Amino acid sequence: MPSSKLIAVVGATGSQGGGLVRAILADPSSGFRARAITRNASGDKAAALRKLGAEVVEADLDSEASLAKAFEGAYGAYCVTNYWEHMTPAKEVSQARNMVQAAKSAKLEHVVWSTLEDTRKRVPLSDPRMPTLMEKYKVPHFDAKGDADALFAETGVPTTYLLTTFYWDNFIGFGMGPKKGPDGKYTITLPMGNARLSGIASEDIGKCAFGIFKQGKQWIAKRVGIAGDHVTGAQMAADMGKALGKDVAYNVVSPEVYRGFGFPGADDLGNMFQYYTEFEKEFAGARSLDTSRSLNPELLDFKSWLAKYKDRIPLE
Repeated sequence: MPSSKLIAVVGATGSQGGGLVRAILADPSSGFRARAITRNASGDKAAALRKLGAEVVEADLDSEASLAKAFEGAYGAYCVTNYWEHMTPAKEVSQARNMVQAAKSAKLEHVVWSTLEDTRKRVPLSDPRMPTLMEKYKVPHFDAKGDADALFAETGVPTTYLLTTFYWDNFIGFGMGPKKGPDGKYTITLPMGNARLSGIASEDIGKCAFGIFKQGKQWIAKRVGIAGDHVTGAQMAADMGKALGKDVAYNVVSPEVYRGFGFPGADDLGNMFQYYTEFEKEFAGARSLDTSRSLNPELLDFKSWLAKYKDRIPLE
């Protein structure tokens, strides 16, 4: 389809970008085609995308020149960073700046930027309810993206700001799955009390982004929040127990206790969950399930996600 619009997808071998590439490839009549951008074009994940029909090119988020080359000839781009790879806010902002400049050089007509709220707008650094981290942040992996939002706006790159949320896939690969206690029973641990957690299947982020590209420029300069479901910890534990055929309970801890768990990023995540809890109405309210489903009719709610992926949830 030489007349189709090319979408350059950053992070194509990751969760979000991979979901977008596969969504584009699964809909050949959409008028779009995918260019998968990865640091390792010879890796297994890149090979799998190439086999599906994607063009695969190599670029590095730390190199503006490589990104500019990867964006050449594209109609649009999906821009995403991976904070957890390095856990350095300044690096994340620098990588976003490189993508912005590359998008400007390539004269892209539509960029979808995967972002999150700047929590400092509701919890200033002077607010003692949660600790300030790295001297400049409350929730670093949120706030750095908030800092980067301005870069897209200031340079005039036509951007849709896609507000993502908690991945249910964290119950598979991020160590948040059910843990077995001495009594043989399983628990999931979250510091959220009775508040609802806005979550989404990582693959659905890419599918929603594809919906934005297909619906077009009506979304430029807008902030679009997405989620697959809003569920409490108790509901998640009950649903997980039914899906797994196990007794799974919800272990409620305080944000302070969670921050003290000691794994890398525990303080960041403790603050994040506290933000989710204290601003549940605002956070969930910014993530309309109806809007998400209009962008992605295949959107999975939590029970549907469990039905699809329960066999991948490790039971420790």
